[in-house]
Amino acid sequence: MTPLDLTFELERVIEDVTLRVPELNHIDPLKLLVCIAFGRTGGGGSYAKIHPLRFPGGTRSMTTRRGRKDYLCTMPTINHRGQEMLYVVYFLVPRFMELSLREKLVTIFHELYHVSPECDGDIRRFPGRNYAHGSSTKSYNMLMRQLVDRYLEILPDQSILHFLEGDMGTLRRRHPKIVARRLPAPRISVAPAK
Repeated sequence: MTPLDLTFELERVIEDVTLRVPELNHIDPLKLLVCIAFGRTGGGGSYAKIHPLRFPGGTRSMTTRRGRKDYLCTMPTINHRGQEMLYVVYFLVPRFMELSLREKLVTIFHELYHVSPECDGDIRRFPGRNYAHGSSTKSYNMLMRQLVDRYLEILPDQSILHFLEGDMGTLRRRHPKIVARRLPAPRISVAPAK
């Protein structure tokens, strides 16, 4: 039995997905920092989340008005392996690992599809009030399921997905040690505009 680096395995899947799925080819996986956060099991809630590190149009800072004052909001700079990251993607364990293999992939695709078509650090923005998912989150997730099904059809060797089979208990039985990258959620700095 060998140790498992959960973030490394997720990065491998993300890299493979961005190579094989045309709708996600615009993503540079080296600009995504994959991390693990802890989430409770049971009930509803999120399984993953993405933090863009740029504002609309890929800008690092923007001015916003609160009441009568203007404030300058600036995204943090996060570097990893000598490169500046544009996104941080968190997978909430053990909740994420409780999903079926297909639903884990749907979750991965869901977060990747949020990356803007320019891969500039902003999220993909849909018209209307619900700019993150478009007019219907249900339709958004239906598209993710279709993309996952197509991906599984063209994937020549599914061994890359082996670690996604089963839950955390299954992984613990297979591996004497599980390691993963953790990072506090990025915080936007806010200061009075000059």
